[in-house]
Formats: sequence, C-alpha cells, structure tokens
Amino acid sequence: MAGSAAELAGLLDLEPLEVDLFRGSQARTTRQRVFGGQVAAQAVVAATRSVDGDFVLHSLHSYFLRPGDTTVPIVYDVERIRDGRSFITRRVSARQHGRPIYYMTANFQVPEPGLEHQDRMPEVPAPEHGLPLIELARAQGPETAQDWEREWAALDVRHVGITGQGIDDDTEHTARARLWIRVDGTLADDPTVQQAAFTYASDLTLLGAALVPHGMTIASPRLQPASLDHTIWFHRPFRADDWWLYDQFSPFAGGARGLALARVFSRSGDLVATVAQEGLIRVREPRT
Repeated sequence: MAGSAAELAGLLDLEPLEVDLFRGSQARTTRQRVFGGQVAAQAVVAATRSVDGDFVLHSLHSYFLRPGDTTVPIVYDVERIRDGRSFITRRVSARQHGRPIYYMTANFQVPEPGLEHQDRMPEVPAPEHGLPLIELARAQGPETAQDWEREWAALDVRHVGITGQGIDDDTEHTARARLWIRVDGTLADDPTVQQAAFTYASDLTLLGAALVPHGMTIASPRLQPASLDHTIWFHRPFRADDWWLYDQFSPFAGGARGLALARVFSRSGDLVATVAQEGLIRVREPRT
C-alpha cells in the first residue's frame, strides 16, 4: 500500500517491457497479500497506455483471482479486443509466478454530447467536519495508528456516518456508509493518473458497507474478507486528489458474500462515478 501521494504516483508509473506488456512495482508493506486496489489501479494504467489519446476510460469490470505476492513485481499483459471508431475494448491480465491473479476488461470512448440526468447528492457535512480515519485508528491504539500511517497515509479519509450513527435509518437501504476521500497530496493532471488513483482508493472501504447491519468491521478478527470482483463506471472527469463523497450502500449479503454499491459525487454535487463490488465476508467460528 502507498504511504504517501508520491509513493502512490510511483506505483502508477509502470515499466514498459514490450508492446502492451508492463511491469508494476510493489509498495513497502507488512501485509501478506497485495492490496486489490493497487492491482486494479496499475491495470488501468496498462490498459490506457495501449489506447489513442482521443479515447477516455468510461468503465472497467474485473475479478480478483488469487492473492498477490507483495515480494515480487506484477506483470500486466494487455490484449487489444476491439478498436472501433467510438469505443475501444482492452483486456488486462495481471500475472505473478506464471499465473493470473487478476483480470480486467476496460472500455474506452471518444467523448461526445448526449442526454443527461443524475441522482441528487445527499446532504452531508463538509469534509472538514468529517472524522479523519486516522483518529479512529489512534483510538484503537498506537499500533493501529502506526499501521494506518504506514500503509494508507496516501489517502485522506473522513468518516461522515453509517446507518444509525450519523445517517438516519432508511427503510430502502439498511446498510449505508458515507465518507469523504481524496489523495492526500497533489497528483499529475494526467487523467490516467487521476482515474488510476481513484481506482486504487475505491477498493479501500466499499466492502465495509455490507457489514454495517452486523456490527462488524473489515478489521474484525472473526472476519475473513476479500474482494472478489470490482466494477467502475466513470461518468464525468474529476480529480482523485480533490474531495469526493463515497456514498456506499449494501443491498444484499448472504452465502458468505456481501454486495456493495457506491455513488461518487464531487464536492460541487456532480455524480462522477458509480462503483460496485462483491466480496467475501466469511465469519470464522471461534476456536474451542
């Protein structure tokens, strides 16, 4: 994971090995497996580098296949599925030790005008009034705080509320969590860097929305969590290093899996992206 905006930018700077073949570096981490958002973000960069600059990434659909090894680089192999006049499709395979650990299909479009509508942004406190997640980490002890600063300091995350705590009960959505998020620093203006950085951050908190009704968090020692798939639709250009509201909710959990969706709003109220993820939320039985 990235401990600073500069380290995150370094993770997104892939090394070209051959045409449509890239190598991604690893962050310093004490984790046993690669953060899924890192793999997805690097795959976004790999796919975009194979596309003409007139095309813009508008959606990605992906599966996490195997845990990534944090001690070796990841190789990204881009396959050119389709090149059309308006749309381009790429498939990216991320590999380690000769086996795929992640697959992504990405679609690009030449920007064009069209019909427009969007959901209204919910009324929430400004990010300056949100509770920094580092403060929640400090409340859990110095080791938890040090772990956050080492692994996640590239992101500034402000807690707004969850259902029943800062968010009114909603009969339609029993599991909702809202946060303000931004990269804690300034990234390059390159849209690829901004989209990839957002992809990185989008995997951090989403699955936690599925745990809201159950009184658990991703860090619970009884929980075995893992991202299974991840989808993003990019609606409008925006910056990952400016504040964006992550309005997350979970419509279903069952079979040891949880489904979470999120609307992403810019601070000005524009709906800029929509994210979906299903993940493993297996509860381990206590040992006797």
